[in-house]
Amino acid sequence: MKDIETREDIDKLMQAFYAKAMTDEEIGFYFTEVIPLNLEQHLPVIAGFWENVLFGTDSYQGNPMKVHEHIHHLSAFTEKHFNKWLYLFSTITDELFKGDNAERIKQRATSIATIMKIKFVYGGISK
Repeated sequence: MKDIETREDIDKLMQAFYAKAMTDEEIGFYFTEVIPLNLEQHLPVIAGFWENVLFGTDSYQGNPMKVHEHIHHLSAFTEKHFNKWLYLFSTITDELFKGDNAERIKQRATSIATIMKIKFVYGGISK
C-alpha cells in the first residue's frame, strides 16, 4: 500500500469516505438531510481543506468551524456522531493508504474532531 502523496490521493480518500459516511445510519443524515451535499461541488472543497492540512497548501480558504456550527444549530452533534465520523475516516484511510502522511491525516482528523467535540458537545454551543 502506498502513502498519501498527492491531491489525487486525497480525492480518492474523500470519495471513499463520503460514499460510506453518507449511507451510515448514525451520521449519514447530516450529509443527506440536514445539509444535503452536492458531492460534485463539495468534494473539491473538502479535498482542498485536507490538502491544506496535510501539505500546507493554500487550497482552502473557508472557515470549517463556522460551517459546522451552522450544522450543529440545525441538528445538534453528539459525542457519538464525532466518534463515528472519526472511526469511518480512520478506517477508510487505513484501507487505502499506509505511511507517514496516512498517519498524519488521521492524527489531524482526531485533533479536529476533538476540538469540535469540545466546542459543540461540551463547550456550551447549543442547538
